Amino acid sequence: MVLLDALTGWARAQFALTAFYHWLFVPLTLGLSFIVAFMHTIYVRTGDEKWKETTKFWMKLFAVNFAIGVATGIILEFEFGTNWSNYSWFVGDIFGAPLAIEGIFAFFLESTFVAVMLFGWNRVSKKFHLLSTWLTAFGTNLSAVWILVANAWMQDPAGTVFNPNTGRNEMVSFLNVALSETAVYKFLHTIMQAYLLAAFFVVGVSAWYLLKNRHLFFAKRSILIASVFGFLASIMVAITGDGSAYNVAKKQPMKLAAIEGLYNGTTNAGLVLIGIHKDNADALGIRLPGMLSFLATRDFNGFVPGMKDLIEGNKQYNIPSMQERIESGKIAIDAFKNYDLAKKQGDTIAANQYKQTLMANFHNFGYGFMDNPQQAKPKILNITFYSFHLMVALGFYFILAFLWTIYLTMKDKIANNKLALKLSILNIFLAYLASQLGWIVAEVGRQPWTIQDLLPTWTSVTQLSVANVKTTFFIFLIIFTVLLIAELGIMFKMIGKGPNLKEEEV
Repeated sequence: MVLLDALTGWARAQFALTAFYHWLFVPLTLGLSFIVAFMHTIYVRTGDEKWKETTKFWMKLFAVNFAIGVATGIILEFEFGTNWSNYSWFVGDIFGAPLAIEGIFAFFLESTFVAVMLFGWNRVSKKFHLLSTWLTAFGTNLSAVWILVANAWMQDPAGTVFNPNTGRNEMVSFLNVALSETAVYKFLHTIMQAYLLAAFFVVGVSAWYLLKNRHLFFAKRSILIASVFGFLASIMVAITGDGSAYNVAKKQPMKLAAIEGLYNGTTNAGLVLIGIHKDNADALGIRLPGMLSFLATRDFNGFVPGMKDLIEGNKQYNIPSMQERIESGKIAIDAFKNYDLAKKQGDTIAANQYKQTLMANFHNFGYGFMDNPQQAKPKILNITFYSFHLMVALGFYFILAFLWTIYLTMKDKIANNKLALKLSILNIFLAYLASQLGWIVAEVGRQPWTIQDLLPTWTSVTQLSVANVKTTFFIFLIIFTVLLIAELGIMFKMIGKGPNLKEEEV
């Protein structure tokens, strides 16, 4: 068991490492693609060469980031087969579908038209070139749709049924998988956060030019487009974040309890504004009375279960204990084994009885792999708690930051406000921080599950030697770090050079 824990830990660490680096590149690609498309549209409509060079500058930065993002993404998908083969075998029929669609349809769309977008200047018509830019943006974001659908299914396995004859989960409704409430909110919240990050990137780089008194027209126009784009995205991040939290309360109540540091369930539960996490006790801090209840139940007096309720059970609110769910899960696992044996022996009557028992308890199948109720809790509760609250605080700050930037730009005061320009540069790093914190909340908060309620991490991992996984972890760490340094070096050089504008056009 110790070796299994070590193997699972290192496999998770390697996947987290790859996902961390991959997500450094992806959000900028997603958001910058549309910002470039907007700028390209302005150029085609106006014919102004300054807008052409503005578009080409941001397009080059998009291209560098796009290339590195593709490389890390391919490795991430391969890891499902190398490190998580039990998981891939158990749910490959479902999980593989959105990944296949992403590769066959979305990736080919973006990879086909990105070449025309980057190299089509003066080689194709202006309108076709513009169309290629928009199709690249849609293709890039369409790729994200299917990846996020796959991730959402892991957190809410909808539209599927377990087939005891094969021992695998099978898809019964593609629409339920692709359009589940979890998938919709996962996509909208993640994609809007990516747009927000890309907007801060454009604003921050443009602010650097203003501080250096370079390319003033380019910088001011870029800031105006990006800040409006970012402000709208930041509002949508808040709205979809609320919807996501409501969905988490219904589908993953343990994650919500971890997010809010709620140990004892209560009605009229308060939402923590500033707090300190406590083990086996409610978080200490300033709370907004009733707001957590409203967030989770749409009722200020609604009951929100805490970790104690979910572990020990709460009969008043029909919440089973983890021990009951573990026992139900073990019944399901035993019934599955006996069904398979009875079927091989040709005992149809016994097989049908075991099948009925299996399906009646299958919703607790994953709990049957647990030895004690405490295994159902996320291991690192304080990280989930602090990551969530810092992310939310940054989210509200971002709304104000975009509003301030828009105001200064519209009043033509942005170039003279050194504080705003310096904060705009800092906001790039804060946006990346918030982006990573969001994934920490989503993924660490749902542990120990690879598939919510159906498959815990230690049953999903490939039986590899710990040494092999450790070795590849550090190999990936070196490779990804080198790629990141290379990308930053190229982008800093391109930013230092600036857009190709004549002196009188700056």
